[in-house]
Amino acid sequence: MQVDARSCSKRRQQVGMTQKTTTGLTQEDHHQTSSTTHEKAFPVLSFNYSYVKQPFEISLWILLALLMKLGFHIIPRVSDVVPESCLLIVVGLLIGGIIKVIREKAPILDSQRFFLYLLPPIILDAGYFLPIRPFTENMGTILVFAVVGTLWNAFFIGGMMYGVCKAEGVELASVDLLSCLLFGSIISAVDPVAVLAVFEEIHINELLHILVFGESLLNDAVTVVLYHLFKEFSHKGTVTVSDALLGVVCFFVVSLGGIMVGAIYGVLGAFTSRFTSHTRVIEPLFVFLYSYMAYLSAEVFHLSGIMSLIACGVMMRPYVEANISHKSYTTIKYFLKMWSSVSETLIFIFLGVSTMAGPHAWNWTFVIFTIILCLVSRVLGVIGLTYIINKFRIVKLTKKDQFIVAYGGLRGAIAFSLGFLLTESQMKNMFLTAIITVIFFTVFVQGMTIRPLVELLAVKKKKESKGSINEEIHTQFMDHLLTGIEDICGHYGHHHWKDKLNRFNKAYVKRWLIAGERSTEPQLISFYNKMEMKQAMMLVESGSSAKLPTLVSSVSMQNIQPKEPQTRRAIPSISKSREEEIRKILRANLQKTRQRVVPFTHHLLMCVCECAERRVEMCCRHLISFNKGLSFANSNCLNVSARQLRSYSRHDLMTDPFEDNVSEIRFRKQRVEMEKRVSYNNNIIVH
Repeated sequence: MQVDARSCSKRRQQVGMTQKTTTGLTQEDHHQTSSTTHEKAFPVLSFNYSYVKQPFEISLWILLALLMKLGFHIIPRVSDVVPESCLLIVVGLLIGGIIKVIREKAPILDSQRFFLYLLPPIILDAGYFLPIRPFTENMGTILVFAVVGTLWNAFFIGGMMYGVCKAEGVELASVDLLSCLLFGSIISAVDPVAVLAVFEEIHINELLHILVFGESLLNDAVTVVLYHLFKEFSHKGTVTVSDALLGVVCFFVVSLGGIMVGAIYGVLGAFTSRFTSHTRVIEPLFVFLYSYMAYLSAEVFHLSGIMSLIACGVMMRPYVEANISHKSYTTIKYFLKMWSSVSETLIFIFLGVSTMAGPHAWNWTFVIFTIILCLVSRVLGVIGLTYIINKFRIVKLTKKDQFIVAYGGLRGAIAFSLGFLLTESQMKNMFLTAIITVIFFTVFVQGMTIRPLVELLAVKKKKESKGSINEEIHTQFMDHLLTGIEDICGHYGHHHWKDKLNRFNKAYVKRWLIAGERSTEPQLISFYNKMEMKQAMMLVESGSSAKLPTLVSSVSMQNIQPKEPQTRRAIPSISKSREEEIRKILRANLQKTRQRVVPFTHHLLMCVCECAERRVEMCCRHLISFNKGLSFANSNCLNVSARQLRSYSRHDLMTDPFEDNVSEIRFRKQRVEMEKRVSYNNNIIVH
């Protein structure tokens, strides 16, 4: 019985333990289930700003830049007085002050952000749409200002600042000569961003605009070489003759290497556009990517990225526009304008924010003398170089032109970014403070006063004129005429080499880089196609699409894939006798030109052309009115001959050795016969 009682009690204890364990497990499972249910509840709203912080802030900066630009153009009174760059810098100063008050870290315009992301769109837009004709015609003047002028500014400012630092009472004796020359190389270059921002608002004439803007583009190679040269010399402490010679070699390597890299990528971009007729959507991307790759490839080897972008845009544009569709061209044009405008706005805003961020080391003597020496060196350089340049120019630079070129030498963010690359020291802070002061002085003082000075001096402004086919014909006629005069005089000027380059381009380059029949299309026909397409787009935008079919011909729709093969245009032909007669007349005129040594000038040639056109027009009117005996076929043949005569170039008229010794008496007889005919017609008019 006792054993049974003990066994029963043990069983009861085991059952109790089992119930407790089961109850505990049930409670734990309940808690786990409830906690799991609580954790898996659907989040209605969550906040994770760190995930989108960087793109969100970039979007905010771009939106702020666009709103500032929009507000600037809405208020016309402000835009007439203050340049847009000045207002953007003020906005940047206000934003930088707010950021400093709330004790947040302000975004600084560092060199990598500026040179790799903000500067390339502006330079690509300027290089791709660069006016080639005025740029090449003034290439010599631009190179003199960009190379010799920048060297003069760098050494003059650096040497004079070294003298200022060594003066008693200035307390800058620790600044050595190489550091002053390094500072002079940074502050001497004209900034293309600042020049574009100011000169596009005042609408200065094309000559002054291309001189100042071309200088700001081409002085990049000089600035880069001088900056790296003096930076290395300041670390070494000594300069040898071999180092100076290597610096000269480095200048040619940096400049010509950058041009070569840009030209290679430009040719690749043009060749790629030959095969995009079936995928028009990606055409603009090739232009942007090849250009940006040219800039980055030049920066890899420390070449001039700016000159690489300019060379790529200039090389690529004529061939790409012949291959791509009009929609792609419009996309490239407006995207580049938008991209460069946003970059320019961000640069000036970041410049104001970086100014408030600091640090600064203010020295009144250093800052004031920097501003004075920048102005003095610019004025002396422009006056001295213009005195030499005017001896070789046909169109001389006047005193007003020299003043605008000197006054338009603005400094900008490139100088600030180069100063930001210096090693950390008290000297770097002093240099940056002086650079920022010079930038603010040129942008605010010179930028705000250049418009009233242009109006006060009555400087010629840019005329907005639409190109016409008549103007293009006269331009090509003058080019051929001047080329022929250079050949007759035995002087191989830039017209001669330009003609050689055009013939090489037409014979070889166009065949490889332009697809289809447009590779052999004459220049006038190509120009007419562009004008026709532009007029058609204007009609479409204005809503006059009903008139569109009468204006758009099949010739101008080269970018649309034809369903049927197009036939080649028939070229009118003339008889051999008529061709020989035309050659005799032209050869006789050239013979007279050789015998008379006349000092031709541009204005004299224009007067001669006008007089000749009037005489030809009068003779044609008399012949058409009174020569009723001529048949319609003969008159049609005469018109065809005249058109064929216009299509001749100086190379088609080869000298015939059997007709070189034509007597002067024969031409006198022809002139007498012509005078008799004219007098006979005049008598008929009188009667």
